[in-house]
Amino acid sequence: MLHCHFCSRLSNCRITEEGYKALASALRSNPSHLIELDLTGNDPGQSGVKKLDDLLQDPDCELKTLRFLSPDAEEACQYVRGIVGKNPLLLRELDLSKHELGDTRVNQIAALLQDKHCQLDTLKLRDCDMTDEGCSAVTSALKSNPSHLKDLDLSINEIRNTGVNHLCDILKDSHCKLEILRLRYCMTDEGCSAVTSALKSNPSHLRELNLSGNKLGDSGVKNLSDLLMNPQCKLEILDLWKCSITEKQCLILTSALKSNPSHLRGLNLGINEIRNTGVNHLCDVLKDSHCKLEILRLDCCYMTDEGCSAVTSALKSNPSHLRDLDLSRNKLGDSEVKNLSDLLMNPQCKLEKLHLRECSITEKQCLILTSALKSNPSHLRELDLRKNTIENTGVNHLCDVLKDSHCKLERLSLNDCGITDVSALTQSLTNSKALQFLKELDLSDNMIIDSKQLRDVIRDSNCTLR
Repeated sequence: MLHCHFCSRLSNCRITEEGYKALASALRSNPSHLIELDLTGNDPGQSGVKKLDDLLQDPDCELKTLRFLSPDAEEACQYVRGIVGKNPLLLRELDLSKHELGDTRVNQIAALLQDKHCQLDTLKLRDCDMTDEGCSAVTSALKSNPSHLKDLDLSINEIRNTGVNHLCDILKDSHCKLEILRLRYCMTDEGCSAVTSALKSNPSHLRELNLSGNKLGDSGVKNLSDLLMNPQCKLEILDLWKCSITEKQCLILTSALKSNPSHLRGLNLGINEIRNTGVNHLCDVLKDSHCKLEILRLDCCYMTDEGCSAVTSALKSNPSHLRDLDLSRNKLGDSEVKNLSDLLMNPQCKLEKLHLRECSITEKQCLILTSALKSNPSHLRELDLRKNTIENTGVNHLCDVLKDSHCKLERLSLNDCGITDVSALTQSLTNSKALQFLKELDLSDNMIIDSKQLRDVIRDSNCTLR
């Protein structure tokens, strides 16, 4: 029996969403002959797109070509489908991070974003080797359809003048409901100034802002401070790691946070020269009863002993919310270690992650810290003591924590700590329930004399020894 294949061209016929549903239903009842369908210039709506996609999944369907997008958008669909395995018009999240898109692919993705059928709420294009022209094409496309987008990541791409201008237009648009914006390592200080200025005009939706690796400059810091002070600002996570923030600029930022501290849950000021003046204002934020900060990262902030002491003392006065604390690469003296120990011993303290890498912690100070941990061990999940001179005595005291039946530590990092003897550690892991929880134990760069028994214990457990 002869089977005839045919093509159907219904472009620019004003077919509505209901018309698409009827068409898809009819085609599914007899799907085997149609090989080409042209519906460009019509609006299927999301349910119409879903019906067409269901049609394409039918094993009896022989449709080879389906057109209802522009040629570039159609090619982008094919490209995305090859990566994620789904029709991108039905996706809510598109992550092409670390794919080298090139100008052609970028233009296709831009055409897809610009199409009215695309309703992505999450777009991640981190480290896609996009030039200023590519970023400009993407941000220009987003301008035409901004209302669905909730999460945008353009980090590690070159967003320069035109791209920044388009991005600012999106941020200022009253239809923009963006909640998460990540722009790491991608802008000049002029770009940071423009973006932070744009955010001030539409502040109520933003919940997470990451500008790490960009130099903010005085203007960017001032605009960001104005945003933080705005009563409409509900920002919960602010990541300014390695933003060349000076002591004076930190003073401006922390003063702004003081005026509106209740929403912030995560603050990263790592690798900035905040020094003591900035620290004092930050301490005022930490002491505030309205402060609900859960994550505080102050890695390598050039704080003196007095600065570290002020921070650890401030944390003692409002301990119940903090879950993740990073003071790495700041020198902790006896006073700071004592304050930190008081925090850890507080029954209200629910700290889960403590990072103290390269803090000049001695054996004696390690004894103070581990004694504190012993009194309240059940919450801590991650402890990083890398590059501190805790040596064998410090490890032996840590073993007392591991032996505690309430201890649920999952990651313990003791890289380059001057450890030579792990017999006590081996014994504590053998005779405790610690290995039920421990997933990672890092003892690298220690001159351990005999680790065979420890390796045998690890091999019979779920713990991964590095």
